[in-house]
Amino acid sequence: MIDERFKTIPLKGLQAFEAVGRCGGVTAAALELNVSPGAISQQVHKIESFLGVSLLERSGRTVELTAWGRLYHQEISKGFEQFALAGQLLEKARNETALVLSALSSVVNKWIGRRIFDWQALHPDVQVRIIGRDREPRIGFDDIDFRVSYGSDVLQHEHYTELFRDWVVPACSPALMQDRAHAARDLFELPLLHVEWERHFTPYPSWAEFAAKAGVSFDASTPGLSFTLSSSAIDAAVNKRGVVLAQMSMISDELEAQTLVIPVDLRIALRESYFLAWDRAALQKPHGREFRDWLVAISRQQALASAPKSTL
Repeated sequence: MIDERFKTIPLKGLQAFEAVGRCGGVTAAALELNVSPGAISQQVHKIESFLGVSLLERSGRTVELTAWGRLYHQEISKGFEQFALAGQLLEKARNETALVLSALSSVVNKWIGRRIFDWQALHPDVQVRIIGRDREPRIGFDDIDFRVSYGSDVLQHEHYTELFRDWVVPACSPALMQDRAHAARDLFELPLLHVEWERHFTPYPSWAEFAAKAGVSFDASTPGLSFTLSSSAIDAAVNKRGVVLAQMSMISDELEAQTLVIPVDLRIALRESYFLAWDRAALQKPHGREFRDWLVAISRQQALASAPKSTL
């Protein structure tokens, strides 16, 4: 029978103390739980007051578990491990029939997250989960069936195929082009929005490259805002903050809605292609193979839409 006292034990305090013991300190526990170190210390104090024993030995900025703390942590950790296991089992059960697609955040926000409604219209009874994540998943270990990767990142996966090579083009709000000639040199009178991907990717096409292709002089030290996410730079352009070299795959809706225009249709290809990787077991799921073939098919269409007409 459970002691009535322990039915009211502060659960947040237990979580804070378990994290301190597992992470090795208050600061590390605070980072994991996304709270301040002061909040962690306050929660642990509540547990200590509730139990009537000291769980942490504090020396300046460092803390260690007391003998009571080590004993208590050893036991409550078993419960938290069970919580984690229960969550994993639930996640696995959710994913047994759903098709789980992971993709780079901007690809989710501006491309596949929009096109997936076409798939749903064709297959309204098929559950699809889309996860925006820039770090590559471990297919076969993580609960991921399909992954849209960029460039050489796909090489860490066993099964993959090329999807399409995207192109970038200048894009801005039509309001910025009022009373301006649609010429390449005029774009450099507007605020320039830069996209600078994380270093492990090959560099994103720059305004210096565009200027060279257009035959326009350009000072590469010209200030401007830089974004690591293509989608964020596009959103800034929609909000009239400047002109961006936008990926064609990511601005089709904006062009149709006329929140963005292409003032000068001069395109530069990305240095690498997008790829689709998959878990072989995913093809055994209901509609798994059909879903892969659909992703490949819409990518072929996107390749045609993104490339300059002169290359077709």
